[in-house]
Formats: sequence, C-alpha cells, structure tokens
Amino acid sequence: MRLEIRRRPCHGETMVSLPPPPPDLLEGAALFLDFDGTLVELAETPSAIRVSPGLDGLLERLLRRTEGRLAIVSGRSLADLERHVRCAGIAFSGSHGVELRPADGVPLPVSIPEGLEAMHEAATRFAGSDEGLLVERKPAGIALHYRLAPDLAEQADHFMAALAEAHDMALQRGNMVVELRPQGANKGDALRAFMKEPPFAGARPVFVGDDLTDEHGFEAAAGLAGAGILVGPKRPTAARFRLGTVADVAEWLDKAA
Repeated sequence: MRLEIRRRPCHGETMVSLPPPPPDLLEGAALFLDFDGTLVELAETPSAIRVSPGLDGLLERLLRRTEGRLAIVSGRSLADLERHVRCAGIAFSGSHGVELRPADGVPLPVSIPEGLEAMHEAATRFAGSDEGLLVERKPAGIALHYRLAPDLAEQADHFMAALAEAHDMALQRGNMVVELRPQGANKGDALRAFMKEPPFAGARPVFVGDDLTDEHGFEAAAGLAGAGILVGPKRPTAARFRLGTVADVAEWLDKAA
C-alpha cells in the first residue's frame, strides 16, 4: 500500500486555484529556488536527474536580474548541488536548511548530530530488505528514498519515524522520501538567515518549490511580505501563485530574467 501523506491547511494556507506569478514579480525581489521538481524533473534516484544544459546560463541571467539576490535552497547536500550547478555568485542552502553557503563561496560550519553514524547503519540495514530502497547520507542527516519501492512507503515511514524519536531528530517527509534532520532546521530557516544579510536584506523574498518541504519556505517568504510559488498540482499550500510543471518554471524564469 502506498502511504498518502495528507496535510490539513494551516493558517495562511489555501486550496483554491492559484494564479500564475506575474512577470514583474521579481522586480526588487530576492529569489529562492528549490532544485528537484522545480529546476529539474524528479527522477527515480537522486543521481538520475537530467540537468538542462541551459540552466547555468539562466541562473546567471537571474543573478544579474536580482542584483545578486539569488539562492538555491534544496534538500540535497551542498556537495551534491555543486556537482550540478556551476554558476558563481549564487548562495546555496543544502540539506533542508542545515547547510548554508553564502554567495562568497565559504560554507558556514555544520553541527553534526550525535549518533548520526548509528542512524545511518540502522537505515542501511532496513534498506537491505529491498533493492528498491535507497539510503542517502547527508552531512547532518539521513534520507530514505522509496520511489523504486512505493509499496514499502508505510513501512519506511514508520521505521524512520521511530528512528527520529529514538535520536531526537526531526522527521521530514517529502516526495517518495523520508528524511531525518536536526531539530529546528528547515528551508524557511535558510531563507530567513539569508534575508538578514546583504544583498538579500531589505528585499521582498520569492520562494519557488514543489514539495511539502518547501512549505516552510513559502511561509517564511509570506512572513517577510513576499510570496511563494507552488510547482505542480493544486494542494493545500501557503503559496500565493502556482506553476504546473518544471517546464513552466523555466519559461517563467526565462521571461522574468
């Protein structure tokens, strides 16, 4: 049985049909972009994504358009993101807000949770029961992917929930993935951290993302007089605008740039 993660709309969330973002939304804005499902199509495994050869050029144009106020905020680790994005001058956040690298290219220190190695070993043993399960080790967390084994979604969720409780970690559910991350770190925290520093400070944040993990970013943007853009099907969300597909995102960004 596939696990369906249902969310009740929180304060500020809506299920109504959302309009596409206007072309001038980036005027005076700071732009925060998710990666998987937003800039690249989702794939069966994290390593199987296909990055458009024009992505770096588009990001360079957006960097100029926003006067340097551009960040990629992803669940991937910084090291993984750097293998796919080669545009200097962009700020990055990896591992759902745990890792931060300002535009100057110097990453901020990451606090490693106690017991991370034991968590990784336990997740690896669990994943050994089915070749469709994939464990991803991150600098401060563990992700269990089940896109290739959707029938094991419920078991994977229950296992990771128990592991999170045992090690006092936060449980982050995503698109066919369950992840353990340190308490108090999410994409909204990353946005707020960047918005305190130049060149982001004083701008209006716009956050673009597709997954449940991006709701933290939408809420943080709204709290700073900005807006979120949901990518994908209609669902309860704190975003104000919506784009249907990754291709729609690329088209809108191209026009906005």
